[in-house]
Amino acid sequence: MKLARATLIGFSAVVMWALLALFTAASGMVPPFQLSAMTFAVGTVVGIFAQLKVPALRARFPVPLPVWLVGIGGLFGYHFLYFTALRNAPAVEASLIAYLWPLLIVLGSALMPGERIGWHHVAGAVLGLAGTFLILTKGQGFTFEKQYGLGYAAAATCALCWSGYSLLSRRFMDVPTGMVTWFCAATSILSALCHLLLEETVWPSGLGEWLAVAGLGLLPVGAAFYVWDYGVKRGNIQVLGASSYAAPLLSTLILIAAGAAEPTAIILIACLLITGGAVLAATGMLGRRAAPAGDTA
Repeated sequence: MKLARATLIGFSAVVMWALLALFTAASGMVPPFQLSAMTFAVGTVVGIFAQLKVPALRARFPVPLPVWLVGIGGLFGYHFLYFTALRNAPAVEASLIAYLWPLLIVLGSALMPGERIGWHHVAGAVLGLAGTFLILTKGQGFTFEKQYGLGYAAAATCALCWSGYSLLSRRFMDVPTGMVTWFCAATSILSALCHLLLEETVWPSGLGEWLAVAGLGLLPVGAAFYVWDYGVKRGNIQVLGASSYAAPLLSTLILIAAGAAEPTAIILIACLLITGGAVLAATGMLGRRAAPAGDTA
């Protein structure tokens, strides 16, 4: 049951990431890197408070250089590459390529010590990818064009970056989850530098937009990274990878509930594909033992 519990904790990150679209839209015209700097600063505060409340979460210094490289490369690298992709390619195509990361986690887990990948893991991830394809394209397909090569390459590297971060985090199981606090802090600083170099400053307008920024920092750009770290280190990483395709589906359902999108047959089909894929990937999870706890949360 420890494995199932850790997997559910990790999956809560996917639920929080589903709020990204709603909160980002509500945050107004704040440029991407500025928004990243602001929200990761809030995420840093989340981690500091968590470490004060739960001593087991606290980071222990000094920390090996590879841990810093993986952590900062994962959080900042993913966002830098994703923003670059959206600047240099159409959003649908860039998002589809970037969303290969759950499938890459499932496939890459076969290279991890003590992990075995089953056909149901791969099939579940592929079903999730198919559902995500329907949501992002609205069932109308897409085309790749040569002039957007830089954007496509950034999106592909983005997928490799996040899947690599998630898999390598499992190799550092003895590193407390509290280290994510300092990865968030570094990401906030680096994002602020990119903002100063590449963007004009636009502050949120009104209380509603400030609350949206705070909401981003507390949940999808804050707590989500801490529970994801715990999940990929101690949960079933194949199930987490396949079930991550629920994020765009949940995001769409939240937008529908908020009146910002319309329900369609495409969404229903996508729901069936993604849910079915997650259930298929989870087959046999309860029969597995939890990852060894060399335990610092």
